[in-house]
Amino acid sequence: MRFIADLHIHSHFSRATSKSLVPEDLFVWAQKKGITLIGTGDFTHAGWLSELQEKLQPAEAGLYQLKPELQKTLTDRVPGPCASPVRFVLSGEISCIYKRGGRTRKIHNLILMPDFESVKDLNERLSRIGNLKSDGRPILGLDSRDLLEIVLEVTERSFFIPAHIWTPWFSLFGSNSGFDAIEECFGDLTGRIHALETGLSSDPVMNRRLSALDDFLLVSNSDAHSPEKLGREANLFDTRLDYDSLLKAMTEKRGFEGTIEFFPEEGKYHYDGHRKCRLSLHPSQTRRYKGLCPKCGKPVTVGVLHRVYELADREAPKLPKPFYSIIPLPEILSEILGCGPSAKKVTVAYEELLAALGPELHILMDVPFKDIERLGGRLLAEAIDRMRETRVIRQEGYDGEYGVIRLFEESEKATLLGQAALFEMPTRPAPNEKQKEIPFSSVPARATHEDPGPYQTFLFDPILDPLNPAQKEAVLHQGSHLLIVAGPGTGKTMTLTHRIAYQLRSQLVSTEEILSLTFTNKAAAEMRKRLEAILPEDHGTPIKVSTFHAFCLEILRTKGSLLGLPSDFGLLSEADAGALARQVVSESKKGVRSTSRFLRELPALKLASLTGLKVSGPLADLYDKYQLKLRALGMLDLHDLEVETLRLFQNHPEVAAELGKRFTRIFIDEYQDTNRTQVEILRGLVSCAAKLPC
Repeated sequence: MRFIADLHIHSHFSRATSKSLVPEDLFVWAQKKGITLIGTGDFTHAGWLSELQEKLQPAEAGLYQLKPELQKTLTDRVPGPCASPVRFVLSGEISCIYKRGGRTRKIHNLILMPDFESVKDLNERLSRIGNLKSDGRPILGLDSRDLLEIVLEVTERSFFIPAHIWTPWFSLFGSNSGFDAIEECFGDLTGRIHALETGLSSDPVMNRRLSALDDFLLVSNSDAHSPEKLGREANLFDTRLDYDSLLKAMTEKRGFEGTIEFFPEEGKYHYDGHRKCRLSLHPSQTRRYKGLCPKCGKPVTVGVLHRVYELADREAPKLPKPFYSIIPLPEILSEILGCGPSAKKVTVAYEELLAALGPELHILMDVPFKDIERLGGRLLAEAIDRMRETRVIRQEGYDGEYGVIRLFEESEKATLLGQAALFEMPTRPAPNEKQKEIPFSSVPARATHEDPGPYQTFLFDPILDPLNPAQKEAVLHQGSHLLIVAGPGTGKTMTLTHRIAYQLRSQLVSTEEILSLTFTNKAAAEMRKRLEAILPEDHGTPIKVSTFHAFCLEILRTKGSLLGLPSDFGLLSEADAGALARQVVSESKKGVRSTSRFLRELPALKLASLTGLKVSGPLADLYDKYQLKLRALGMLDLHDLEVETLRLFQNHPEVAAELGKRFTRIFIDEYQDTNRTQVEILRGLVSCAAKLPC
């Protein structure tokens, strides 16, 4: 049997939770979401345990159901297509706070139990250690390893899952309270841990970068604090519906079919940051600021992405199980309708969709687009299509602030949402008036993919859709350096700018890590213009787009003193360099009369001085005199900018290392025009950047 399970939730006895977290509302919302099996949560609390025993009765072995007499009172709250059986499994979360290795550890652990008798036995033992009455999620001064031992002593049929393992403050790998390895936490009992809960701020791709997790099943749960939040993360099973089959699937990894995930950027600890200062930081920025908030100087909260980078020992391998990244349907409707997710318009639209298409997770993951379009409108179908293909706009959560995942650019919304009729909610028909199939959308039933009718909306991805197949392949390429070989007018610059935009949108890099180099100020301005046209207005710090000369000038202004260059050196223009060359040639007594020849050979002469090659003859003498006059003026020419930058990299490799760590993604427009000096400068940067995690 294929079913969805959400094993980690809370009750109304937990701190900061909804009063509607009662068995009846959980039963209703599980059906609306399409969830068959939900954890009870909070089984350590006597009040909640009593309520569960009063309202639940045994179902399949080790599972429970709401009593039939209670179910009958709730049928009118569940849309017809959503009605389905719901089962409960006894679960609870315990917060362990203790000293280990000279540090305070704060670890949350999720426990599953097969029956009420086992739960009562466990609660009796734990009540001797700490207070179970104050909160649905009790805090115990108990080592996680010792908690696991107690749980196993109660029953071998228990199941122990370290909860939301990356959360900074309360988790196994938390940056502020956790360990660097599972074995450090559970010691000799590590072999009794079979599954890890990844949490909202990470996804399987991130987790699988840590090879130490290969032997563990990765599960996802909502950790819901209200019934409406059920299923925002969940698990897919294909096994018999009973307790032992559930545990067997998680222990042996057979019958476990994957997970349903938040986009990790929406989790409230994905990025680093400091909420009081409204500061969100990519890990590379945190490293640059040495872990301190640049506004107030206090330590920032190191988020999940940063912590994963610290412990990762490889690129993400092929995932053993699939996963689905979703955006809750009310959030999608909120963006489309231009109001908050709890607004009445969203609630009405949500209920209408469930009544027509079935449970929320079924709509998000399985319903064909033609049915979504026919009953919900073209814009909703486009939104869900983008979500399924992960073509989303991400604003990262940090330091307790949830992130935001959007599906449309503001410029698109201004155009698309101008079609007010598309999402105008019609009035309810009179009791004797024939009811339409679904009044959510006023698009005629004939407006399908085959016959879009007058409401046709032309939506496109501004980054990928304008590209031909070869360009798209280049934009999507990952894992190695990329050289694009193409003739004039074939779109090389467009491909480069779209590749930058795609990497930013996909969170493969931050704006501060990008360096884009070209050869003329006009080309640099054109590149900036192209990027501004396809990036959102709030994409963050401006991307560094520069000519080679301007980039080298900036380096020498800040680091040139290491070569003995004055910080206020002047820059000789190309015309003035020609005049100085003519003066040197006219003063020469060795018969060289061609200024053009000297200027033509000047770059090679400068590079030769750097490499230590011996150059003799009239041109060498002219070069020496030219350089003496240039330095006497306190100036550098354009060729010096590149050659002295390369000299700086060779004599002081720490400078190249610093820049390489800063610019982990380097893009060169018209690379075929680079000279030897420029290539060597790039080698110095890339050889360092390539060693960093991507």
